[in-house]
Amino acid sequence: MDEVTWGALALTLTLAGGFYTWWAFTRRGLTPGMRGLALTLLPMAAWLTGTLQMFTQIANSVGRWATSLVFSPIVWLGTSAAGVSVALFLLARLIDSRRGVTPAAAGRGDKSVKSARGKKSLPPATGAGPAPVDDEFADIEAMLRKRGIQ
Repeated sequence: MDEVTWGALALTLTLAGGFYTWWAFTRRGLTPGMRGLALTLLPMAAWLTGTLQMFTQIANSVGRWATSLVFSPIVWLGTSAAGVSVALFLLARLIDSRRGVTPAAAGRGDKSVKSARGKKSLPPATGAGPAPVDDEFADIEAMLRKRGIQ
């Protein structure tokens, strides 16, 4: 399209917005009218800065891509391959979780299996006793022991 056509489109959109702005000012009040005026100025600003053409080119490109997606068997084949790939990843994850192999161990090639409760056992403790208690948390721990939580 040439510059005159773009200008006519911007003027038409601005006039349509102007009618909405007039309606909003008279029927709904000041705030909706100001919002309408702000929207009315956008098509003219887009034409003057050249972004109106850019938005139209983007819409045309997306439309061509969507049309080629719908009507091209090659694209459907690629989409199907991507779907099969995702399904295989999910199936492999499901099989690993059923067998009890942890994802970290599966990445190393290790076959470490979870214990019967579903959790790995912890290494033996190296400390001689309980960890030192902070004075601030002593009251909280006493209340927890009193209620049988800890």
